[in-house]
Amino acid sequence: MTADTLAGWSAANRRRAEAMLAAYPDRRSAVMPLLYLAAMEHGHITEDAMREVAALTGMTPAQVQSVASFYTMYKRDGVGRYLISVCTSISCFLLGSDALLAAVEEETGTAGGESSDDGLFSVEHVECIGACGGAPALQVNYELVEGVAPDKGAALCRWLRDAGPEIVLSDEMQQLFGGRRSFDWAIREHEGAVAPVPAFAPYGSSGEEGA
Repeated sequence: MTADTLAGWSAANRRRAEAMLAAYPDRRSAVMPLLYLAAMEHGHITEDAMREVAALTGMTPAQVQSVASFYTMYKRDGVGRYLISVCTSISCFLLGSDALLAAVEEETGTAGGESSDDGLFSVEHVECIGACGGAPALQVNYELVEGVAPDKGAALCRWLRDAGPEIVLSDEMQQLFGGRRSFDWAIREHEGAVAPVPAFAPYGSSGEEGA
């Protein structure tokens, strides 16, 4: 079924889909990782992608859509190369995330919930991302940066535009643009995100620094 269903997918993603399905006793349980994989293949979760995942898992397209539409990290519209998510939950809000969001919007020329005309940026405001002790915080392709002042947020956007990093890495962005952290990051992370999907090797969405 996998080969026929995913005939248009890359060979690497077909292999990843097979591995994901084999990891679960019930194929339906693979729906969430398969949706991320579909986003990597299509750029976002399209109607075709949801039908493909439905065929793989034995679910109906409506059931798959109910999952994809419930979780905000599944993007059903196209997103830019860099997805910038600014936390506006209570701790971040009290420490100036509204000004940080405004700085990001101004520097990218992109309103929250929208993507830039050149396809480089998407900007969104999100609820708690688990960094209350390092507020205000944001993520780039789900890579965390804490203690970001508005001017540093704008500088981060300029860096993304000018440097165009293939891999965005929390440690690097924290050093360049971050401030107070929730706690010391004791172990340096060498893998970051290569797309606006959480960096995770089984999705093909992570890359290693210097590789």
